[in-house]
Amino acid sequence: MKDIFGQALLDYQNGNYSEDLITSTNISDEDHLPLPYLFRSYAEMPKLEQEALKISEGKILDVGCGSGSHSLWLQEKGFQVKAIDSSKGAIEVAKKRGVLHAELKPLLEETETFDTILLLMNGTGIFQELSEVSKHLNHLKSLLNTDGQILIDSSDISYMYEDEDGGMWLDLNQSYPGELDYFLSYKGKKEKPMKWLYLDFETLKTACLTVGLKCEKVMDGEHFDYLARLS
Repeated sequence: MKDIFGQALLDYQNGNYSEDLITSTNISDEDHLPLPYLFRSYAEMPKLEQEALKISEGKILDVGCGSGSHSLWLQEKGFQVKAIDSSKGAIEVAKKRGVLHAELKPLLEETETFDTILLLMNGTGIFQELSEVSKHLNHLKSLLNTDGQILIDSSDISYMYEDEDGGMWLDLNQSYPGELDYFLSYKGKKEKPMKWLYLDFETLKTACLTVGLKCEKVMDGEHFDYLARLS
């Protein structure tokens, strides 16, 4: 991996902002991901993220922390926060912005325990495929202190498969509609496509039941998205 996501964050942090990240998936056209959005303040965050931060408590793990916006807000509120990301550039930026405990580490290598684990900005994406969900949920469960919580958001993207008449088209080679190939490019450089998973709430709830986690919906977002609390 070239870590062009990390490079884009570093460019913005260092005052070299000239263009945005370009994203696409196997079912959607190219779209621009504005770099300033990845450095947003609490007031600029969607209501789902604001709610997740408001109900966070205790010792907190921020998974896929990016530039560290969530961690910084929680730190300012006096919480002990550990931020992890698998992008070297993202961790460098998070540290530069003032995140006190930021570490280059994939989720499955984390071993500490926490009272709140945050997975935001389509937190289920990190699971990659439906077949990997149980493994990740079991690992997340092992990182929870007694009475701890996992706050995770995602979207039901079945609407993306609707045609103009309201009918559905599905790729028969695809096992679950939320499994996507995610493409990222920046300044002419392309990253290898990643597997990225969107989970509808009922599928997440069923997966949680199979690993002994309780799953409740905290709130719905504005566009087929939701925030869930696992415990």
